Amino acid sequence: MTLTLPSPDSPLKIGTRGSPLALAQAYETRRRLRTAFDLPEAAFDIVIIKTTGDDAALIAKDRPLKELGGKGLFTKEIEEDLLSGAIDIAVHSMKDMPVDQPAGLLLDTYLPREDTRDAFVSPNVKTLADLPQGAVVGTSSLRRRAQLLHYRPDLKVVEFRGNVQTRLKKLSEGVADCTFLALAGLNRLGMDHVASSAIAPEDMLPAVAQGAIGIERRADDTNTAEILAAIHDTPTGQRLAAERAFLAALDGSCETPIAGLCELNGATLRLRGEVLRPDGSESITDERSAPIEDGAKLGREMAEHLLAQAGPGFFDWRT
Repeated sequence: MTLTLPSPDSPLKIGTRGSPLALAQAYETRRRLRTAFDLPEAAFDIVIIKTTGDDAALIAKDRPLKELGGKGLFTKEIEEDLLSGAIDIAVHSMKDMPVDQPAGLLLDTYLPREDTRDAFVSPNVKTLADLPQGAVVGTSSLRRRAQLLHYRPDLKVVEFRGNVQTRLKKLSEGVADCTFLALAGLNRLGMDHVASSAIAPEDMLPAVAQGAIGIERRADDTNTAEILAAIHDTPTGQRLAAERAFLAALDGSCETPIAGLCELNGATLRLRGEVLRPDGSESITDERSAPIEDGAKLGREMAEHLLAQAGPGFFDWRT
């Protein structure tokens, strides 16, 4: 087929949320596309879409994500605009993406993955281990909450909703003694100095797909598929194939604390996974390796193993 490239007269419309981090990710996507095809900036339109998850009233409530509607809070309106043709592609933080896409949409383009670690952020202490007994931790992540309480059951964890800037403001106001942010987001915002320290995966396994940017398109838009192929990062896709298969086989919603990280070493994938009770009282982990081509199978097998370890009573809190 003959590739039709975007132009100032017919720009590629890039849909994104309006937070500073979301915009930084959209700008990175635009930059990579411009470089790949030597196109002017005017060949692309950044289209800001307000999602339910961006509603200030919801953010102010500081309630758990699952009570507000799950990960779809940050994608529903964007995907509706993608399906209607109002935008041509959508740029997402992959850790926020449900494992299933709406009919007619595909999520198969990934930019090179950033740092996968969590950042510990505190105005008073350097590391998580330095927190005094009974310190207040602010986080909206079910995974981080469970991991923290498993590691330090003395800590008091409070809900902390909002984008990076909102959470840092709450921290400065003394709502909590510390919080956690994805180091990838801070790096993309040029705010790595905000991190008091980075947390090794051995101490806090990150969220599935943390640090990765995904680009969603209409399944029948073959021209856009060809354009996006030029910026797709294959190693990131190989790692995410294992991680997202693991997540899908366990629980693709936001109702279960799940962590997972796949690393690539030559032709071999190494996957580490963790599932916890929300109160941190129990953590079940696994680690295994497989050839690259078996990534999705690796993720499913690890999920099955962890479910077998967990036993029938592990998820009773969800009923």
